[in-house]
Amino acid sequence: MENNSHSDSRRKFLATTATLIASPILLNIPAFAGTPDKKLRHVCVGVGGMGRHDLQRFIAHPEVEIVAICDVDEERLKAAAELVPGARQYTDWRKLLKEESKNFDSINVSVPDHNHFAVAYSAIKMGKHVYCQKPMCHDVSEIRKLTEAATKAGIVSQLGTQHASGKGDRIGVQWIKEGHIGKIKKVYLCSNRPGATEAYRFPGPRPAGGETPPATLDWEIWTGTAPLRPYQPAIYHPSKWRAWQDFGTGWSGDIGCHIFDAVWKGMGLKAPLSVHARVQESWENSPERRGDTWPQSNHITWVFPGNEMTEADEFTVEWFDGEFYPPEEVRALFSLTDYPAESAMLVGTEGALLIPHTKMPVLLPAEKFQQVANPELEERDHYHHFVDACLGKTKTESHFAQSGPMTEAIILGTVAIRVPQKTLEWNSKKMKIPNSSEAEEYLSRKYRAGWDV
Repeated sequence: MENNSHSDSRRKFLATTATLIASPILLNIPAFAGTPDKKLRHVCVGVGGMGRHDLQRFIAHPEVEIVAICDVDEERLKAAAELVPGARQYTDWRKLLKEESKNFDSINVSVPDHNHFAVAYSAIKMGKHVYCQKPMCHDVSEIRKLTEAATKAGIVSQLGTQHASGKGDRIGVQWIKEGHIGKIKKVYLCSNRPGATEAYRFPGPRPAGGETPPATLDWEIWTGTAPLRPYQPAIYHPSKWRAWQDFGTGWSGDIGCHIFDAVWKGMGLKAPLSVHARVQESWENSPERRGDTWPQSNHITWVFPGNEMTEADEFTVEWFDGEFYPPEEVRALFSLTDYPAESAMLVGTEGALLIPHTKMPVLLPAEKFQQVANPELEERDHYHHFVDACLGKTKTESHFAQSGPMTEAIILGTVAIRVPQKTLEWNSKKMKIPNSSEAEEYLSRKYRAGWDV
């Protein structure tokens, strides 16, 4: 429970926030500030897989108290409870939010994409700080609404792009801003991770019928906002859900936020003007697969308005995964044999910048930039940075006002995937695709009855 003096201070802060919320300086200023005798009270929704990793990182912060954990899989919940034996346990996140409403300050959302918005938005409406796994939300409309809600509420937010806090990405951002490679002409993003297609991207369609879910899994709550379908082992829970349109956002939605982040920040990008997608023919020519799964290979092209950092008034960013690779001449700028499978390449008028995922950036050609030294940056933990922001000590690296517009562009790319070979015009202000009513239908979805928030 809060003491009276802390409650009075918090009420005064919220009153000030309510009158000044339109000011950009209030973005991400916390509603809760820690005191020497008070820890950040945190709850975790989703504690298996990546959620278990998230839980472990929050536990490692000395000023965090995990008060409750939640997972629809009782086996995963049981395993997580061994790490935090004092935390109260839930299988329904709605019950957790209701019963723990006065007992926590922050939450992390580490569940499948289709339920991100419902959990995160519900927490924000309660005034809680939110750490949400990427890609933030399943739909463009959800991302916009969540971004606006977080900004209006003045809560601390952080997207789960943990490598954005790493030295590699932060140096990449700095080098872009410093203009070493001149005016930027084009950007190439890729995620051609070996084995990913076979492990995570099913050709589909889904098998007929289903089985009784394990007694330890609440399939109804797992399905959440999506249409209820028969349970099948090994292809949905725990990690294969990304292959299905109802639950995931495909490979570009999953990994795109990691690869795009440094480019977006460094260049100060805004909403794209258009987007176009190319996919492999076997998926494009199969109505059954197109209605259910994501393709196994994508090539997405966004056209962005230029700015002071670009060579032209418009410029393109391209994404490649699966069987599609960046052009040979682009890879040759670094190495045709050792080109990083997951990376961003920015080509400028005076050189190029390669930002490999999780590694240090490289200015090219190397001999030209020998005198450019790596800047001295402090080590940073993405999760702990969020905690410190909640405690009033700093500002998060990937707050929703920053990462929301980027995620919108990425998920707009998944809309283009569903209507391949068509250039979609994008009116960001109105959230409209004026030249395709079919594509516009994919900007949002209708939640299953009883799951609206």
